[in-house]
Amino acid sequence: MVAVVEDDESYRLALQRLLKSAGFLVQTFASAEEFLQSGRQHETGCLIADIRMPGMSGLDLQARLGADHCPIPTIFITAHGDEKMRLQAMRGGAVKFLAKPFDGAILLEGVRAALGSEA
Repeated sequence: MVAVVEDDESYRLALQRLLKSAGFLVQTFASAEEFLQSGRQHETGCLIADIRMPGMSGLDLQARLGADHCPIPTIFITAHGDEKMRLQAMRGGAVKFLAKPFDGAILLEGVRAALGSEA
């Protein structure tokens, strides 16, 4: 399953449509906290997370999953990224770091790579 954690509803729905059209099973969450409360972390093969969200950020979520011994291949998306943030995400094990707006084909390529890496 691909989990999408994105606070912007229109972006969340667009990502869900894109991923479903490519044949992926998708679950969406409006916040990192909602994702953690869902208990779906161990079913998630790839996580797509916004960096800046109210409450817990995408980077905080990545750190929390690592601390919980539940590393999930993660693709970060952001409209407000910088090089320092990108480096932090990649050091934490991110598969990709994409600036909004991004090419859907690049996102799908990253998802396929992330899901392939769990095998």
